[in-house]
Amino acid sequence: MEGTVDGFRYGAVTPVAAYLMACLGGALGLRCIVRTLLSNQSWKAGWLALGAASIGCGIWTMHFIAMIGFQVVETRIRYNAGLTVLSLAVAIVVVGIGVFIVGYRGASTLNLSFAGVITGLGVAAMHYLGMAALHLNGTIRYDATAVALSVVIAIVAATAALWAAVTIRGFLTSLGASLIMGVAVTGMHYTGMSAVSVHVHSRTGGSWAGDSPTSLLLPMLLGPVIFLLLAGVVVMFDPLLVLGDGDWNRSSASTERNTPQPDSLFENEEDRVVHARAPQDPQWAAPHGPQR
Repeated sequence: MEGTVDGFRYGAVTPVAAYLMACLGGALGLRCIVRTLLSNQSWKAGWLALGAASIGCGIWTMHFIAMIGFQVVETRIRYNAGLTVLSLAVAIVVVGIGVFIVGYRGASTLNLSFAGVITGLGVAAMHYLGMAALHLNGTIRYDATAVALSVVIAIVAATAALWAAVTIRGFLTSLGASLIMGVAVTGMHYTGMSAVSVHVHSRTGGSWAGDSPTSLLLPMLLGPVIFLLLAGVVVMFDPLLVLGDGDWNRSSASTERNTPQPDSLFENEEDRVVHARAPQDPQWAAPHGPQR
């Protein structure tokens, strides 16, 4: 029997919440990557890792918030916890690979293409691994055309996100890029879900028993959501990201102007003290002989 698949069990609530989480993860990730470009003195690896984890958590959280609204009318649904957690790890790792490639090797066409393909395939793998964690009293089938389209969308979205991460530095432009990323990632998810059909097994032997999605997914979502909030605090209180590139450079330049500088490259602090005492200290002039 063909099952009745519904991806909007709670109406617009889950799609909107999923989209907002994808935007939040994308925005934090972009700002963390921009941080490595604004200052050569920043801990590059740490900021890139934080950016990758933010984007990965945002994508994963988007997927499973959207899955809370997924149901098959004829059967209950439960999830494999191990595969669900593994899909989170896959999302973070593959996004990290792409971010570190462009972060350290630059945003050339070749690097962006390679990193975008890896990251896009990883995002698609996260999606379908999360779907593999879904258990129900039936067989899940996929339309090959819709699956291929979802993978293409994932690759294009990942490439665009990586390009934006190393190209766009302003706050408002980064915010706009994150909104577009949210559309692309959410669109990839629902394109992949449009490929799903379910053949429900006969109900002989009793109805299918399983945990509701909320009993597993809501507790598991708390960790990534808390991480994103903490990452948001780090980004909000970083002075370079708050001031922006221009204001930070002006502040640094002002500090340098107000700091006494040596008269030559070879003059140190002790030399400046000696020169300052010279006119007043008679012992300083003695070794130089009488003045004529």
